[in-house]
Amino acid sequence: MSELDTRHRNALPNDEFAFPHQRKLPREDASHVRNAVARFNQVGDVSDDERDYAWSRIRSAARKFGVAISEKSWRELGKG
Repeated sequence: MSELDTRHRNALPNDEFAFPHQRKLPREDASHVRNAVARFNQVGDVSDDERDYAWSRIRSAARKFGVAISEKSWRELGKG
Protein backbone atom coordinates (compact mmCIF):
# COMPACT_ATOMS: atom_id res chain seq x y z
CA MET A 1 0.00 0.00 0.00
CA SER A 2 1.22 3.45 -0.70
CA GLU A 3 1.91 5.19 2.58
CA LEU A 4 0.19 8.45 3.36
CA ASP A 5 2.36 10.74 5.40
CA THR A 6 0.60 13.07 7.82
CA ARG A 7 0.83 16.07 5.50
CA HIS A 8 -0.66 14.18 2.55
CA ARG A 9 -3.42 12.58 4.65
CA ASN A 10 -4.35 15.95 6.15
CA ALA A 11 -4.50 17.46 2.66
CA LEU A 12 -7.03 14.89 1.41
CA PRO A 13 -10.59 16.19 1.17
CA ASN A 14 -13.14 14.48 3.41
CA ASP A 15 -14.69 12.96 0.28
CA GLU A 16 -11.62 10.72 -0.14
CA PHE A 17 -12.48 8.75 3.01
CA ALA A 18 -15.00 5.95 3.38
CA PHE A 19 -16.15 7.61 6.61
CA PRO A 20 -15.85 11.27 5.60
CA HIS A 21 -17.03 12.80 8.90
CA GLN A 22 -14.53 10.76 10.89
CA ARG A 23 -11.85 10.94 8.15
CA LYS A 24 -11.30 7.19 8.42
CA LEU A 25 -10.31 4.68 5.75
CA PRO A 26 -8.88 6.65 2.83
CA ARG A 27 -9.85 5.26 -0.58
CA GLU A 28 -7.53 7.11 -2.91
CA ASP A 29 -6.13 4.09 -4.78
CA ALA A 30 -6.59 0.31 -5.13
CA SER A 31 -4.25 -0.46 -2.24
CA HIS A 32 -6.14 1.84 0.11
CA VAL A 33 -9.46 0.34 -0.99
CA ARG A 34 -8.24 -3.17 -0.15
CA ASN A 35 -6.99 -1.88 3.20
CA ALA A 36 -10.34 -0.18 3.87
CA VAL A 37 -12.13 -3.51 3.37
CA ALA A 38 -9.66 -5.32 5.65
CA ARG A 39 -9.97 -2.73 8.43
CA PHE A 40 -13.66 -1.89 8.03
CA ASN A 41 -14.80 -3.68 11.19
CA GLN A 42 -12.11 -1.92 13.25
CA VAL A 43 -13.82 1.45 12.89
CA GLY A 44 -15.67 2.24 16.10
CA ASP A 45 -18.22 4.79 17.23
CA VAL A 46 -20.24 4.80 14.00
CA SER A 47 -23.85 3.85 13.38
CA ASP A 48 -25.05 1.11 11.05
CA ASP A 49 -26.31 3.84 8.70
CA GLU A 50 -22.82 5.33 8.60
CA ARG A 51 -21.40 1.86 7.91
CA ASP A 52 -23.88 1.35 5.06
CA TYR A 53 -22.85 4.68 3.56
CA ALA A 54 -19.14 3.96 3.98
CA TRP A 55 -19.52 0.50 2.45
CA SER A 56 -21.23 1.95 -0.63
CA ARG A 57 -18.35 4.44 -0.94
CA ILE A 58 -15.78 1.63 -0.68
CA ARG A 59 -17.61 -0.46 -3.32
CA SER A 60 -17.72 2.55 -5.63
CA ALA A 61 -13.98 3.13 -5.21
CA ALA A 62 -13.36 -0.60 -5.74
CA ARG A 63 -15.14 -0.45 -9.11
CA LYS A 64 -13.15 2.66 -10.03
CA PHE A 65 -9.80 1.00 -9.23
CA GLY A 66 -10.66 -2.53 -10.39
CA VAL A 67 -10.65 -4.12 -6.93
CA ALA A 68 -12.81 -7.24 -6.61
CA ILE A 69 -15.00 -7.35 -3.50
CA SER A 70 -17.15 -10.44 -3.12
CA GLU A 71 -19.16 -9.17 -0.14
CA LYS A 72 -22.30 -7.27 -1.06
CA SER A 73 -22.64 -5.81 2.44
CA TRP A 74 -20.25 -5.00 5.27
CA ARG A 75 -22.31 -7.42 7.35
CA GLU A 76 -20.81 -10.27 5.27
CA LEU A 77 -17.20 -9.40 6.18
CA GLY A 78 -15.39 -12.25 7.91
CA LYS A 79 -18.15 -14.77 7.27
CA GLY A 80 -16.75 -16.42 4.18
